[in-house]
Amino acid sequence: MQEINISDKNFEQCQKCSLCETVCPVMANNPAYAGPKRSGPDSERYRLKNGIFFEDSLKYCMNGKRCEVACPSGVKIADLIQQARIKFSTASPKLRDAMLASTDLMGPLASGFAPIVNISLGLAPVKGVLDATIGLDHRRTLPKYSSRTFTSWFRKHAAALQDSFPRHISYYHGCYANYNYPQLAKDFTAVMNAFGYGVHLIEGERCCGVAKIANGMTEAAVRDAKANINAFRKATATGRDIVTVSTTCTMTLLEEYPELLKVDNSDVKSRIKLFEPFVFEAISSGIVKPVWKEGFKAKVAYHSPCHQERLGWGIFTIELLKMIPGLELIELGSNCCGMAGTYGFKKENFKVSQKIGEPLFNEIRSVAPDYVACECETCKWQIEMSAGVSVKNPVSILAEALDLEKTSELNRA
Repeated sequence: MQEINISDKNFEQCQKCSLCETVCPVMANNPAYAGPKRSGPDSERYRLKNGIFFEDSLKYCMNGKRCEVACPSGVKIADLIQQARIKFSTASPKLRDAMLASTDLMGPLASGFAPIVNISLGLAPVKGVLDATIGLDHRRTLPKYSSRTFTSWFRKHAAALQDSFPRHISYYHGCYANYNYPQLAKDFTAVMNAFGYGVHLIEGERCCGVAKIANGMTEAAVRDAKANINAFRKATATGRDIVTVSTTCTMTLLEEYPELLKVDNSDVKSRIKLFEPFVFEAISSGIVKPVWKEGFKAKVAYHSPCHQERLGWGIFTIELLKMIPGLELIELGSNCCGMAGTYGFKKENFKVSQKIGEPLFNEIRSVAPDYVACECETCKWQIEMSAGVSVKNPVSILAEALDLEKTSELNRA
């Protein structure tokens, strides 16, 4: 007899083993949160009967998905919680939450006045006002903006060169690499070009929508998701894979679109690739060949972000970094940094965010690396602020470790 599931999140398969609770960083540090088992599969049984059983405490879930990694039965616990918030929460986003989530709106505005914005957001009186008025915690170091976006740089300095390469990919750069730290996207372009790949921007790209999902702006997230998938269809129709640099963006594009936003990505899902597994497989298969710089030395600690652990692709980053001569790699323990996108910016979450990340901060300090390798920009913000150690995306580490000129000559021969 065929098994019939009454939930597409498989909650009825929960064995009540509570493994999810042992790995939940929020439950261990915030008594107001009931934990993934109760908030997810346990409460879903009641919510199916009547939405009155929805609890506002579900907002404390960080959606890091460690519970899903731990679950032996494949229950999509974090998705159950986020789905319940989407369906039953009646709270409207606060001004702060809308500002944090609307990266496609705030990014261009802040970049246009980047020097003024960056100086202002670093001033204690300004941070105090933001704390008192909209609840943006005054202790948080806020990310800086670039006065020149990656896309404007690319169109002026790189776009005309891309058709000359033997292979081609489309690049989903995301908001952070465009508005906050264009050097990451420039490093991506340099590395991919050195490996013989022409880099092409995706026309009509929008924010992945993860911050909108987290902050109750579901309709806007759906609009962004539909626009992105339509843009991806046009990009993949050219025969190009779509390569990304952010684990959270990647997870959102692959998993959250169909699971939470009900936006079908099935025809392009297999063509969306994170940089590290894409490049590792290209090198391992002999499609591309690296030439490493002589004398490169670095002691690097690798932190695997929560969403990277959910995707299961951290091993590719580790093996890719191990390929680099002169790089001493230290694999950090499996700990959440506590930032979780916009979560750690909020006044009501700041103390919990810091408590969650404390074991990671202490471990980083104890191993004293030259820098931390990590694929997530919000982990970078949290670690640099709280551990006092710089963080580099593996893309940028490769850009430093490769002899880009010799690698380019070899791969274009």
